[in-house]
Amino acid sequence: MEANGAKTKRIEELKDRVSAEVDNHRGELVALSHRIHDDPELGFREVKASAWLSDYLSGSGFNVERGISGMPTAFRAVYGRQRPAIAILAEYDALPGLGHGCGHNIIASIAVGAAVAARPAVDDLGGSVMVLGTPAEELHGGKITMIERGAFADLDAALIVHPGRRNAATEKTLACVSLDVEFFGREAHASANPEQGLNALEAMVLSFNSINSLRQHIRRQSRVHGIITDGGKAANIVPGHSAGSFLVRSDNQRDLGELKDKVLSCFEGAAIATGTRLEYRWGERPYQPLRSNQVIESRFAANLSSLGRRVDSPDETWGAGSTDMGNVSQVVPAIHATIAITTSPEATLHSPEFALAAASAEGDLGVIDGAKATAMTVVDLLGRPRLVEQAWREFSTPAGVAAGRGI
Repeated sequence: MEANGAKTKRIEELKDRVSAEVDNHRGELVALSHRIHDDPELGFREVKASAWLSDYLSGSGFNVERGISGMPTAFRAVYGRQRPAIAILAEYDALPGLGHGCGHNIIASIAVGAAVAARPAVDDLGGSVMVLGTPAEELHGGKITMIERGAFADLDAALIVHPGRRNAATEKTLACVSLDVEFFGREAHASANPEQGLNALEAMVLSFNSINSLRQHIRRQSRVHGIITDGGKAANIVPGHSAGSFLVRSDNQRDLGELKDKVLSCFEGAAIATGTRLEYRWGERPYQPLRSNQVIESRFAANLSSLGRRVDSPDETWGAGSTDMGNVSQVVPAIHATIAITTSPEATLHSPEFALAAASAEGDLGVIDGAKATAMTVVDLLGRPRLVEQAWREFSTPAGVAAGRGI
């Protein structure tokens, strides 16, 4: 049996080695990040990005399966054959009109960089490391479909690193469900015979105003927001149809259910007030809040800190977004970490400024440091099997959920 001191030394030496491996591939990883950034593709259409990532991993000795889970742009790339099995998740979809304003090019490059760098650890310690290519995180929840179709079975941990404005081993995220609404009224001449019309756009505007009034009476952790996707045909026609797309969020499923009822009442009341007919559809695959695993968190935080980055504690972080990584965290021990690529107040997620940061020198450094910290965490999990056991024990403990770590 290997003595604790010798084992610790071996693990630290492997961490140095995988970190050096990331440096060896620096040029390739940065080039890959920029290539994805410069050719943004929307969810489920990430044909080029998926191929570039799969090709890179295949050329690095990984066994690559393309088009898994019935999605052409999803993939699984595996190195090793044993347990523990550690998955690093890649996202690579872009935002409409903003390109990589969420920095998914960095997430993807971190994932493949960490996995390739971790190969010596797999060779030395056993186990396996894989990259799961997960399409359409924005709005569509590609990971949810992958969960339903078994892509996350037989894993021991799932890790993802997202770019942001701070360094953190975890983020708090919100449960989220989409709502598509339509109002059906009656068209008429807006000047000559307005009394004959039923204004579907007015119903939508009333709904927005009702939601604005509702906001002061909902919890701080809840959000409601949306857009009008159809507001009528012409200014001189009473709109006979309007449509909108909304997102409803909260930090737990119980409050999300209550908020859904209140939001729907805003639309129902507007339909009654205007005499229009309401049709609505709730999203079938809501995003779950993140249940971050503290055992894995602590190792990632220590590894990121060793690279000279200040790591915020969980109490210092509050993320008001949502991610389908939350659903993954309900089925396997997982973390959703963040690496800083800018400190500019203007460069918030889903902004043009953040899209620029995702291809900046700071963004490139985020790729390298994110890959190093992730690969080092893989070494910890492969080299210390008790960590995996502890992560699963935490995951299986109801107290973790009651303390706010889960739903």
